[in-house]
Formats: sequence, C-alpha cells, structure tokens
Amino acid sequence: MKRLKGKIVSDKMDKTVVVEVTRLKKHPKYERRFKVSKRYKADDRDGKYKGKAGAIIWIEETRPISREKRWKAI
Repeated sequence: MKRLKGKIVSDKMDKTVVVEVTRLKKHPKYERRFKVSKRYKADDRDGKYKGKAGAIIWIEETRPISREKRWKAI
C-alpha cells in the first residue's frame, strides 16, 4: 500500500479532506530540481481532521470509495 505525506488544504466537505502532496522532480535536460504538487481527496469518515486545515497528515491508498476518492486519511 502506498502512503503519502501532505498538507490539508481544504476540510469544508463532509467526510472528505483535500490533501496537497509536494515532491521534488528533476528536469531531464537541465538537471535542476523543482517542486511539483498534486491534490488528492482523502476519506475522513470519523471527522478526525475537520477544522484542521494546514495540518500535515499521512494518506493511504485504499479501494475506490467514490468517483474521486481513492485515499484514506490516517
């Protein structure tokens, strides 16, 4: 199972948090490193992270829960 570490950018939805994961990527030609970020919708059934925008959390890959949710906040 994959685990990613990211920052909560939105907790306004019910039972869902949006987590932004940032990583460093290397340019193929110039070999300079730059930041790339991606947002994932993670399941938060028990409301553990409600009202905690800006918190750093771990998300874990899981079965498809809805059309866009394939991650679970742990």
